Amino acid sequence: MAAGTLDFTIEQGATFNLLLTWKINNVAVNLTGYTARLAARVDVEDTEVILSLTTSNGGITLGGALGTISLDQTAVQTTLLPSGTYVYDLELIASNATVTRLVQGELNISPEVTR
Repeated sequence: MAAGTLDFTIEQGATFNLLLTWKINNVAVNLTGYTARLAARVDVEDTEVILSLTTSNGGITLGGALGTISLDQTAVQTTLLPSGTYVYDLELIASNATVTRLVQGELNISPEVTR
């Protein structure tokens, strides 16, 4: 399976929520037992991670049989993100350690003016 492309924006100082649903042949994939991770960097080769969301750190919540993947950051958390355009990917890890890169693309962090 090739990863899909999804570009999105996070606004500094604003609550961020993005809800995705993983479907195969229009049927939701049961994510029970899965974990997930997302990393964003200036470019693929960069060692510094600008944003790390995981099921372990609470940045990603999986919806089990519904196949949903919720990416979440509080307004306080987004305030700390540096503005700019970054690359990212989102991976899902099954209980048997199979890794699926679900989506990848550009993440734009829009600077906050009102503070």
